Amino acid sequence: PSVSSPPAATSILKRQKQLRRKNVRFDQVTVYYFARRQGFTSVPSQGGSSLGMAQRHNSVRRYTLCEFAQEQEVNHREILREHLKEEKLHAKKMKLTKNGTVESEEAAGLTLEDVSDDDIDVENVEVDDYFFLQPLPTKRRRALLRASGVHRIDAEEKQELRAIRLSREECGCDCRLYCDPEACACSQAGIKCQ
Repeated sequence: PSVSSPPAATSILKRQKQLRRKNVRFDQVTVYYFARRQGFTSVPSQGGSSLGMAQRHNSVRRYTLCEFAQEQEVNHREILREHLKEEKLHAKKMKLTKNGTVESEEAAGLTLEDVSDDDIDVENVEVDDYFFLQPLPTKRRRALLRASGVHRIDAEEKQELRAIRLSREECGCDCRLYCDPEACACSQAGIKCQ
């Protein structure tokens, strides 16, 4: 009869070394670009329609990690520049209208083009300290949709979003001291009286 030798024992230390070699490394960032569309999925805090994106991407770009970081820095600086210009414009308007207490035709006529780039110092600002996902005003969202080729903005969404915002302002019921289940909106909705 043949004598079989027991299987060679593997060291726990060797197994840990093997696991360490299987690290995941990221060397590339893939960015998918989508055309803008009317959203129908979010509720902007201000009026108007929401922003969304097309079902399929229209382009793809690959970056190294370094290239992507540089691209983000450039984009964030541009967003910051626009934000600072808007703040400067608002400050000019406030100065001309004495903090909004006096009407001024000059203030009403001011636009972002009236704010010089020389008045904006983005280079000495730490870009990472700013938060970039800010709500967009209604006019800006509409302009973005038009620039993206959306010719007909669905007006029904505007009314639906308004109704949702109004419903969020009301929470609970009108009960005071005691709950009358027949008159309580919460009770009728099958939830605990708020």
